[in-house]
Amino acid sequence: MPMDESVRKAVLSAIPSLRAFAISLCGNVDRADDLVQETLLRALANIDSFQPGTNMSAWLFTILRNHFRSEYRKRRREVEDGDGHYAETLKSQPEQYGQVEFKEFKDALNQLPQDQREALILVGASGFSYEEAANICGCAVGTIKSRVNRARTRLAELMHVNSAEDFGPDETVRAVLAGGGE
Repeated sequence: MPMDESVRKAVLSAIPSLRAFAISLCGNVDRADDLVQETLLRALANIDSFQPGTNMSAWLFTILRNHFRSEYRKRRREVEDGDGHYAETLKSQPEQYGQVEFKEFKDALNQLPQDQREALILVGASGFSYEEAANICGCAVGTIKSRVNRARTRLAELMHVNSAEDFGPDETVRAVLAGGGE
């Protein structure tokens, strides 16, 4: 039986957000793409269990998260490059300041506990409401709010963000902008 067009569009529109969430979970683009692909395969295989009128993105995010957690439990005992020395040799150092800032942000994000990072990505980056994030994570709304708050606080500490002025251009660029570019 062919898939309903509205369901097809909902699945397709969720792919970029699924990919971003997968990358945030595993930190590896190739593995994230595999997670998204497996999520879509599982969703299509079980599309009859999707309740029309509910949030397709939340359903897909739940599938992705559950699959990631299952894989994580399986891989927990695998050690390919425990100290990261080999992985470091494969990376090229950032050439632009923005890349350095992004790397610092990514490193700080990876230092957060898994549950806090997950909640922050769902609410902050993926745009889910606290209620939707709670449903995806299978916990209470208050728990999600607490995790997001703790994640934001810890992320600000790790990145040495003390005020809104710490965001955006550095002090030199801010001075130029404030001076009208003179």
